[in-house]
Amino acid sequence: MKNIILTQQEIEHKTKRIAYQIYETFVDEKEVVIAGIATNGYIFAEKLAKTLDTISDLKITLCEVKINKQNPIEAVQTSIPAEEYTNKALILVDDVLNSGTTLIYGVKHFLDVPLKKFKTAVLVDRNHKQYPVKADFKGLSLSTSLQEHIQVVFNDNEAYAYLS
Repeated sequence: MKNIILTQQEIEHKTKRIAYQIYETFVDEKEVVIAGIATNGYIFAEKLAKTLDTISDLKITLCEVKINKQNPIEAVQTSIPAEEYTNKALILVDDVLNSGTTLIYGVKHFLDVPLKKFKTAVLVDRNHKQYPVKADFKGLSLSTSLQEHIQVVFNDNEAYAYLS
């Protein structure tokens, strides 16, 4: 049996709350780029973008960010060219903030481009970081042991997060 920490309904609620926080933060902007880290981070970014689309008049541009999690020093790839997010507001999104490695290398990539505003968002923040990175918007903050692992599942008909 899985130790469920977030049900589908709770994920939907937290997604909506984060979307409202993003809208409040970027209310003066015309356009916001939501860059989701592949794979689950991008799915979460899509959910945020869909919610933002219904609650705001912001123009939302989605971007998929590919980072080699085994070798994060490799070049980061994005689904849209850098010109499309230069001098714009950007939110880097992931599902779980574990050690901070993936998020910090994602942040590093976007620091090479001039941005108007830059924030980070995660569904679950594990509170065990190896790098000095924090999530500006988080759905759930959870202190776990180093042996525990948080997994977020996004399927066609269900979504949940569990601790293993």
